[in-house]
Amino acid sequence: MPALLAEDLLNGMIPPLKGSDSTGKAARWLDEFHVSQLPVLDNQFYRGLVTEADLADFDDPTTLLSELPLGYADVFVRPDQHFYRVMELAIENKIQLVPVVDEHRAYAGVVTIADALAAFGQQPIASGQGGIVVLGMEERDYSLSQLSRYVEENNAKILYAHVAQDDLDPYRVRVTLKLNTDNLSRIVATLERFGYQVTAQFSGSTGVSDGEHERYDALLRYLNV
Repeated sequence: MPALLAEDLLNGMIPPLKGSDSTGKAARWLDEFHVSQLPVLDNQFYRGLVTEADLADFDDPTTLLSELPLGYADVFVRPDQHFYRVMELAIENKIQLVPVVDEHRAYAGVVTIADALAAFGQQPIASGQGGIVVLGMEERDYSLSQLSRYVEENNAKILYAHVAQDDLDPYRVRVTLKLNTDNLSRIVATLERFGYQVTAQFSGSTGVSDGEHERYDALLRYLNV
């Protein structure tokens, strides 16, 4: 199966705003579409994201978005980039959606992190849908080769790894692993035996239990999405 690209995951339900729109309209749309950010365009070209925090600084609802110093102007993906890159940008920047633009910055749409995580958890692989494990550790203890060895000792492989700084401790990192198996119990036990803190896990097998759904919800909360 071909890799899922950003253009495959565009969310047609979330519209962009224009610089000529007011902050009042932006606030209404943020509420209506249940998001914390929305893209702002200038003649179909991506300019940045307007956020709830941006709007809090402007009491006059008639203020135009063109007057706001928008952030996230350089946070976007190309249509042909892998959905893993969407996840990375969203998690690194703590945003719910990532704009998709072409090489000229012409706007194509957005991919929400919920859609990207769904693709992350549901991407078919040879031995099943696989699983996700999130680990917390001291930065000095991180070694992907060591983690791979522990995983491979349990007849599995790491398909993807993402490392992010812990928001509460600059000396710690959190590591998200995508594995090619949905049987996580032995792997988790091995990792915990060697001192790794398993903070979340999700089995992507069909017919997941209520407990697995709860762990997946915990993973989403852990990633701040």
